[in-house]
Amino acid sequence: MSTSPTATDSALPLPGPPDLARAVRARRGGAIPGLRYRKVAPADPEKTAEVDRRLEAWARRLDLFPKAWSGDFSGFQFGRAVVLQHPEAADLERLTVAGKLLLAENIVDNCYCEEDEDKGGSRSGLGGRLILAQAALDPYHGTPELQEQWQHGMQADGPLRSYHWALKDYAALATPSQTDRFVQDIARLHLGYLGEAAWGETRYLPRVWEYLVMRQFNNFRPCLSIVDAVDGYELPEAVYARPEIQRITVLAANATTIVNDLYSFTKELASDPTHLNLPQVIAGNERCGLKAAYLKAVGIHNQIMEAFEEESALLSATSPLVERYARGLSDWVAGNHEWHATNTHRYHLPNYW
Repeated sequence: MSTSPTATDSALPLPGPPDLARAVRARRGGAIPGLRYRKVAPADPEKTAEVDRRLEAWARRLDLFPKAWSGDFSGFQFGRAVVLQHPEAADLERLTVAGKLLLAENIVDNCYCEEDEDKGGSRSGLGGRLILAQAALDPYHGTPELQEQWQHGMQADGPLRSYHWALKDYAALATPSQTDRFVQDIARLHLGYLGEAAWGETRYLPRVWEYLVMRQFNNFRPCLSIVDAVDGYELPEAVYARPEIQRITVLAANATTIVNDLYSFTKELASDPTHLNLPQVIAGNERCGLKAAYLKAVGIHNQIMEAFEEESALLSATSPLVERYARGLSDWVAGNHEWHATNTHRYHLPNYW
């Protein structure tokens, strides 16, 4: 018998908390109780300020977003994010490039994917926008005349410019294989964006495993796949492609993506009560309250995080280079958690403890 949801099942309403405002106000900042994570030192304020200064100058020079977004830029704390995520970065230039890629990914997500009239995003027609965004990273090859038209097209708006120039700066520091690795991971990200948008358009409630499959594509993997380049070395492609190395990379990406779901939970409920995140999907499938679903999502994260830590430790014993790469993944996951837990401009925890 088929286990696929029926058309009626797929449009099940997602439950919301009885008093969202109270839940949002109840807690502000701090780590999620019971969440498995590694503590890290605070970001160096001078290094953070310098990276932010360089990033904002770059963004303004390329006219990547309107001046009205300045609050969003400062509130996101891009500089602090990359300083926390890459504690062993080789230099400020590489940290800044990591910040450019992170900023570009967020501009594309906000301007192309989010249902926000002020920013221009929409699920409708997303595939067409994302194929052009991918072309900003993965160049078109054809006749000279058409390539020239492509080059002009890639400067048409902020998202395309951000991708094009961020990758150009990254490629100047990374090896060709590291650059191609990033381009392929962005294609994975775009596939995840399209899956999520399709479910939103049809009001489909995915099963928990289906949702997590989507989030394995729509996640932080492009940020994690650059840890060796930012730290100033290369994990050779033949090693990186090994299934066990791919697995710890994916486990790290999946764990930190669930962290994002958990810390974004109240913000997303406030802006769009039907927005898909792991607690919402668990609640909708299991017909339970959001508190129970949220705590179950914490448990799923912890299992994935434990697997990442245990398997990384075993692999690290096989090679100093693999140990360095696994440490870079762990540093990124830990630093990203610290950024979420302390960014009270963006995140508030629900009153579940």
